Amino acid sequence: MASHQSSLPVRRVHLVGICGTGMGSLAGLLADAGAEVRGSDEAVYPPMSTMLRDKGIRVLEGYSAQHLDDRPDLVVIGNIATRANPEAETAAQRGIPFLSMPQAIGRLFLEGRHSIVVAGTHGKTTTSGLMAWVLSAAGRDPSFLVGGVLRNFNRSYNLGGGEDFVVEGDEYETSFFDKGPKFLHYRPRSVILTSVEYDHAEMYPDLASVKEAFRRLIDLVPADGLLVYCADDANVREVVSGARCLRVPYGCGRGEGWRGHVRASGPEGMEFEVSRDGRLFGVFRSPMTGLHNLRNILGVCAVAHHRGVAAQAIGDAMASFEGLKRRQEVRGVAAGVTVIDDFAHHPTAVRATLEATRDRYGARRLWAVFEPRTNTTRRSVFQDEYARSFDDVDRIVIAAVDHPERAPQGSRFSVERLVADLQARGKNALYVPAVPDIVALLAREAAPDDVVLVMSNGAFGGLHDRLLAALAGRA
Repeated sequence: MASHQSSLPVRRVHLVGICGTGMGSLAGLLADAGAEVRGSDEAVYPPMSTMLRDKGIRVLEGYSAQHLDDRPDLVVIGNIATRANPEAETAAQRGIPFLSMPQAIGRLFLEGRHSIVVAGTHGKTTTSGLMAWVLSAAGRDPSFLVGGVLRNFNRSYNLGGGEDFVVEGDEYETSFFDKGPKFLHYRPRSVILTSVEYDHAEMYPDLASVKEAFRRLIDLVPADGLLVYCADDANVREVVSGARCLRVPYGCGRGEGWRGHVRASGPEGMEFEVSRDGRLFGVFRSPMTGLHNLRNILGVCAVAHHRGVAAQAIGDAMASFEGLKRRQEVRGVAAGVTVIDDFAHHPTAVRATLEATRDRYGARRLWAVFEPRTNTTRRSVFQDEYARSFDDVDRIVIAAVDHPERAPQGSRFSVERLVADLQARGKNALYVPAVPDIVALLAREAAPDDVVLVMSNGAFGGLHDRLLAALAGRA
């Protein structure tokens, strides 16, 4: 296999907003490619801060024109930065070359590689992480950049010598100077499309605009490329209909392409069978549970097979995949209570995550603790859908909306209404605004053998560790 290690055209790179998930991963890639890397940020917390420190990458606190006084060869501007960011302004004024994060990935790392882009409203982080692991375990030495930390590697990126580069394709806007989706810069040769739903309400006015964004990605796949898509999703089927490349469907239940069926689920994961065009491909095991994860697995099977990985190697990799931090991650057990961390925030993701947790833990009492903190969840766009997302849970605690003022007046999400709607559905639901009060409630009322699933896309005030400490103190 030919080596594809990078020789970068730049030596010294400064990243604005370096602690973002994607930016921190890019920093690691640049450092491994031989660049001298540093960056700046304001909100610094694990796991990204830990990863950067361990790599010896310097992180400057806050944003300042002085950070560019030594004139780096390139400034990469994360999408956290606005036009008024002092470092973005300074780079433009001083004529220092600058790129967005996706531009930098496309120009510096994807040339000459087989880019496998994993896209979709849900599941792209887990799917891209699993894709990277399967190729790695099969000895293909891929590069990857994923929006979460893979537990098998304890990092979110890799610069490999193989020709495959797995990249999580985010539909969110690229930067203040490029409002198009990030994935348009990723030069796809193969695409996995997991799902298409309405999300990112501050960027997309409606579902039609979301569909159009994904169509633009599919238009980039060359005629000799590959499009693997979830045929269980009607929006996905619509979006892929105009593709000019090979289209390969996957899904649960009967149908053409790659199909999966769960044989058994439990605390150790699930056993499942995979068929291809009606013929058994293999019977595999995974530590993950849930139909949404089975679908993610099927998409990976399809691409891995197309890239020449044998069924046995795919199965071995599935069984040894340790998952990603913040994706159904067991953070600890104290006083017999299992505390799990998950990133779920969209109502579809909340429902799927709770179903998967129920598959794993069966009849054990399940708590859901939910913090609305994305730009979409701050808005009332999914107000009604959330009430139907918690059916698989026994006790529900909803925290205050994080920075509600960031949503337009008159279209803000109402936690009080959600709790009332859940109670009307017969659910035991409470609104507990502050983290210390949530910890106190759970430490007091969670019983041995209970499972507490905490869902937030942020640090949530350190709730997980605080809860485990409080439970341990009780024990």
